[in-house]
Amino acid sequence: MTKNSTSPQNALGDISLLYVSVLMRAVEAEGGDSNALKKQFRLNDPGLASPEARISIPRFMRLGHAAITSTGNPALGLRMGALTRPVDAGLAGLAAETASTAGQALTTLIRYSLLTSQNSRGEPSIIGQKRQARFYSIQPYNSYNYFVVDSVLATWTQMIRHITGRYDVLESVRIEYPSIGQEEMFESWFRCPVEFSATENSIQLKDSAWHHAPTQAHAAMHSKLTNWCEEELTELRQGWRVADRVRRLMTPLLRGEAPTLETLATKLGTTPWTLQRQLSAEGTGFRQLLDETRKQLAEDYLQETNASLAEIAWLLGFANPPAFHKAYQRWHGISPGEKRKLKSLEK
Repeated sequence: MTKNSTSPQNALGDISLLYVSVLMRAVEAEGGDSNALKKQFRLNDPGLASPEARISIPRFMRLGHAAITSTGNPALGLRMGALTRPVDAGLAGLAAETASTAGQALTTLIRYSLLTSQNSRGEPSIIGQKRQARFYSIQPYNSYNYFVVDSVLATWTQMIRHITGRYDVLESVRIEYPSIGQEEMFESWFRCPVEFSATENSIQLKDSAWHHAPTQAHAAMHSKLTNWCEEELTELRQGWRVADRVRRLMTPLLRGEAPTLETLATKLGTTPWTLQRQLSAEGTGFRQLLDETRKQLAEDYLQETNASLAEIAWLLGFANPPAFHKAYQRWHGISPGEKRKLKSLEK
């Protein structure tokens, strides 16, 4: 069972090492040196085999970038998807495999995605009436995170292909980042039209695929496994403090402006006064939490991506880059530009 957990130590979140194992298999399939990558990122086989072990999102992105550099394949995320098995998604993957329809399987996989991946940017969602699965925005996009979108959409697609025994399961794929010159490869892999520079990251299933009965469908086992998933999800969330819940809601809203106490209270179904009182009881406050969250995220964005300082300022909800520079100077006594230069020298 999952142990109680507060918010991840890394502000951007963490991901199960099960997915790192898939990445290593993809590297090997592409002729890359997985052992060298394991050594570089201090990974070991027992850790990669543990369903409880996690890696921070920034470290996972750096590992993915290194894997792409090692293999020379910028579409390595598609290879990851092709090599993913239901068990690589943990208990949620096994529960999905026993669903009564492919649509229910995808819904199950996404509902319990939190058990293997926590990301402050958001959570994936399912729109049943549209037979559509959506992955949240992780803009700004760069060579460190293209593969994340590719691997997630490809993994969902591979799951549906695996449980239905069909390859023609999609009507369309939408990808938020702009084309990097691989349209033909993506359309060949997904076997449907792929739109880049779209307003979302998503796959849309064909009606026949959505209602297709999986080869491993088993109502009683599906019920047992999803009940287990529900227990783990409840246990996980019970370990969150009010501050953790506020931080999870706050981060996706930091896009060009700072969220208000009123907005977050509404999302939590309470009043601003009650929320402030709850935070105070935990030894913090809304403004303090906002400042700490921005400070943690700033470090992650500076190390994780090659996003410009103006883009980072926007992601942190500052009105303009000078406001970000002023805050960073207050936090560290150094400008973000100087900190980024120091980090690059350390590598």
